[in-house]
Amino acid sequence: MELAKDLKPALAAISGGLGDIGLAMAGVLARAGAGVAVGDLHGQAEGAAILQAAGGLEGQGYFQPLDVTDGAGTGVWFDAVETHFGRVPNILVANAAVVTLKPLLSMTAEEWSREIQVNLTGAYLFAKVGAERLRREGRPGRIVLVGSWAGHAPHPDLPAYSVAKAGLRMLTKCLALELAPAGILVNELAPGYVDAGLSGRIYEKDSAMKARALEGVPIGKLLSVEGIAAQLLYLCSDLASHMTGSTLLVDGGLSLLQGPQRVHE
Repeated sequence: MELAKDLKPALAAISGGLGDIGLAMAGVLARAGAGVAVGDLHGQAEGAAILQAAGGLEGQGYFQPLDVTDGAGTGVWFDAVETHFGRVPNILVANAAVVTLKPLLSMTAEEWSREIQVNLTGAYLFAKVGAERLRREGRPGRIVLVGSWAGHAPHPDLPAYSVAKAGLRMLTKCLALELAPAGILVNELAPGYVDAGLSGRIYEKDSAMKARALEGVPIGKLLSVEGIAAQLLYLCSDLASHMTGSTLLVDGGLSLLQGPQRVHE
């Protein structure tokens, strides 16, 4: 089986799709033959320009502004995607995320609420609206919730993010169980330290933090966006046709470290 040809003629929908990770995901899915609908907070013209500049989509990409915390707006977004492509997306990638670097008791209620709303509730709404349309048409599909190894390892300066990602892991299991009879497979893709995206922007400002992160990864290197995208492709392909409710952990061994073995971030 050639993995690069598995997805044609699928249609993928990606939230938070204009960041480093989202664009890498969009590119790998497009190269595998899928149409790709990307949603993000950017305005229409700006978002479309970013998507076009990224390249590699071979005319298969489409951008529409999306706020994943807005349930009604998410429905309107899926309407626009369905109108543009003439079909419902059968691959849903919930990738939108935000992070606040603060200890738990230093966070404001607004900061806490924003992270839970985007990272957990937003993923739920995106998956729910897309799954409802697939089930209505009696079509199978794949849902990938982009989590994190922080979902099972407390991080002193990422408390709300860690809590949201822990919730995302259980959301994956609950959705997987409910949607299994409809042939819709739901899995979590959980990266470790990524040299891009939210963590990449932090590392650009704090080289010492990047050095500590690199030191803490047992295999001695950070994860690339290409590495994440490759694992997404696997979860969306026929090679993962019997996999649902699972977490694909791609953390370079970070989760193996406990207690005194663990390097403090």
